[in-house]
Amino acid sequence: MKMDDLLNLLVCPQCHGKLQPLPDAAQSEGLACDQCQKVYPVREGIPVMLAEEAIPRTQWDAGKRRI
Repeated sequence: MKMDDLLNLLVCPQCHGKLQPLPDAAQSEGLACDQCQKVYPVREGIPVMLAEEAIPRTQWDAGKRRI
């Protein structure tokens, strides 16, 4: 399944907002929710859609990629 197809099915587990791949996804993969500003990491091509793994967008942008 392509990432675009997957993004049509996935929603943020916290607020049910739409997820978008981050612009810098080639370097540090993540899916961001525009609504609640959380980022879900993508590890080895698999989105980690657990609320406890979500990182605030400001921390992600500052370089903190793990909680």
